[in-house]
Amino acid sequence: MGCVVVPSRSVINKQNDARSPGARRWRVFNTRKEFGQLALVLLIGLVLAACGGTTNREQAREEQVARSPDLQQTAVQASQAVSAAPSVAVTTPSVAASAATASNGPAPSAAAAAPAGSATAAAQPFDPASVTLGLEEVARGLVGPLFVTHAADGSVFVVEKRGMIQVFPGGDWTAAPQTFLDIGARVRSSGSEQGLLGLALHPQFADNGYLYVNYIDRNGATVVSRFTRTGQTLAADPASEQVVLRQEQPAANHNGGMLAFGPDGYLYIGLGDGGGANDQFGNGQNVQTWLGKLLRIDVDSGQPYAVPADNPFAQNQAGKPEIWAYGLRNPWRFSFDRTTNDLYIGDVGQNRFEYIHFQPGGSQGGQNYGWPILEGIQCFRTANCDRTGLTQAIVDYPHEFGCSVTGGYVYRGTRYPALQGVYVFGDYCSGRMWTLTRDEAGAWQKHEALQSDAQISSFGEDAAGELYVTDLTGGRVLRVTASR
Repeated sequence: MGCVVVPSRSVINKQNDARSPGARRWRVFNTRKEFGQLALVLLIGLVLAACGGTTNREQAREEQVARSPDLQQTAVQASQAVSAAPSVAVTTPSVAASAATASNGPAPSAAAAAPAGSATAAAQPFDPASVTLGLEEVARGLVGPLFVTHAADGSVFVVEKRGMIQVFPGGDWTAAPQTFLDIGARVRSSGSEQGLLGLALHPQFADNGYLYVNYIDRNGATVVSRFTRTGQTLAADPASEQVVLRQEQPAANHNGGMLAFGPDGYLYIGLGDGGGANDQFGNGQNVQTWLGKLLRIDVDSGQPYAVPADNPFAQNQAGKPEIWAYGLRNPWRFSFDRTTNDLYIGDVGQNRFEYIHFQPGGSQGGQNYGWPILEGIQCFRTANCDRTGLTQAIVDYPHEFGCSVTGGYVYRGTRYPALQGVYVFGDYCSGRMWTLTRDEAGAWQKHEALQSDAQISSFGEDAAGELYVTDLTGGRVLRVTASR
């Protein structure tokens, strides 16, 4: 999201029909152990045959394959997956040190430097050319889905642009969804970047039933509100709304919309620069406004919230105390790596580039991501610019590959070990998806891994760490798959 007018595009390709769950590849026995196992099976077969018994070697091999999830081909892969596209090494130039309120934060942890999650992942770096991403449809018939998130009990929530939240109890995608919250009468959703835009369940949602939403009200302002679940049901009470904050918007675009609780328990809120074009309202570098910022607030203290004492501007008047980072154009989707606590921000660009920002776990905040001095990595208005104090994007891509980046997540699921620790993101306009990792030298490696027909409005996680995509115009939720 983030483009005022989304250019029309032809459907790139429809998904392939699902292959039979029983379809499998024959495994190539290429180790001594496997040859030994095969020899043993053959020997037993000869002995049994001599004794009048029978054995089925093909069945034995099939059973061995069945025990190895890496050899099963049950996912639906989108067509034209770009498995042979070259990796792109992106080396970020060093940036001059800034003042305390605009620091780059501590260096990334070792866990963030390469795909993590197991000793095997560390010993065998991610090979993007060997992994093909796919999309498997799990739900359809939704109305403008914009986001997917989950509760601890496995229930999955889907945000619809029109002002409704649907829930799949227990994460059962085969069942019809239930309406969890309907505030459509309060939401302006007529603009392409307006509507019910974000949802974050309180970390103690199972006990307190609190959920936080980000929406555009009938007057065009951004509203972040808390609602409360009714008892222990899977329904929220529309009358329980408590407004947390409200921000007037000078234009209909660049509203941001993402909400997420960080590993510190605080609520992070993404706001765009106020819209129009080229930061015409001058908000990107203005720390006296929330626009063009990432905010960080404590919703468990104060009324309606408190400012964390360690926020960059909490102890001085140089900027608004809620600000955690600034210099953002439209941080439509951001996420925390649930293992390393690293923060990834997909920031929608202006004329030429889309880009991803990074904040290492344990950062003290205060990053200035450069807009409108920079458009990601590149100088925006001039060929040269002063980068002092700026934290530039870690990776970008030009508009020939899309027009509106959709920030994703670091994969921490268990279905696809080859994807462990890999950041996956996409583009709303082109349907392309990329993987992003760091090599042993610390350089970011971006690899185009899929071309799809989905209008990727958001990524999301379930309780197990599996990744999903919402297809805005298709009304679908799609599970991200990976195969070798």
